[in-house]
Amino acid sequence: MIPKADDITEIPLFPLRTVLFPYGTLPLRIFETRYIDMVRRCMRDGLPFGVVLIRQGVEARLQRDDSQPDIFGVGTAALIADFNPLSDGMLGIVCRATRKFRVHGTREQADHLLLGDVAWLPDEPLGELGAEHRGLTEILKDLVVHPLIQKLGLDVDFSDARSVSWRLSELLPIEPEIKQSLLQLPSPRERLTELNRLVSKLRGESVGKN
Repeated sequence: MIPKADDITEIPLFPLRTVLFPYGTLPLRIFETRYIDMVRRCMRDGLPFGVVLIRQGVEARLQRDDSQPDIFGVGTAALIADFNPLSDGMLGIVCRATRKFRVHGTREQADHLLLGDVAWLPDEPLGELGAEHRGLTEILKDLVVHPLIQKLGLDVDFSDARSVSWRLSELLPIEPEIKQSLLQLPSPRERLTELNRLVSKLRGESVGKN
């Protein structure tokens, strides 16, 4: 059963210095026991976990008395699509993003896994791309043919404003905090407007360095 918008669900949280956008792909290398156990449970029961951006703190819990990092309040749920034990002892997984959520509260398990009470955010509205977005579409088309990006197997619908805004947001070379602000926007039109502004700024900085 697909949870409705605003339904509260408890899911495991994976704080990272990465922002995941809906229907994106995220490869991860896991070595901490708490996350290996989380992956096993999620795969066994077909459950998602939540990717949330770290505001302050570190990803790995290297010392017993390390505290949980401070996290942003909006994240994206992910399902495990594939896994592969690696030669260095780590576990490699590939995640597929689904829906955005808002964190309403957290608690820590005995194994230090962070659990979150999350409310599912409404699906973003469908929207068409306008003439003012043509430049963004061309940038995205150039990015997705890069060999490293092709390995991610991204599914991009160049006629869908949501798809273009999500994929370009995750691929542009901008700080995670800026990506987070893009994730939190409720509509693709707002995100595309902000992306146009960011691209203009990046181009201006590039010209200034030459």
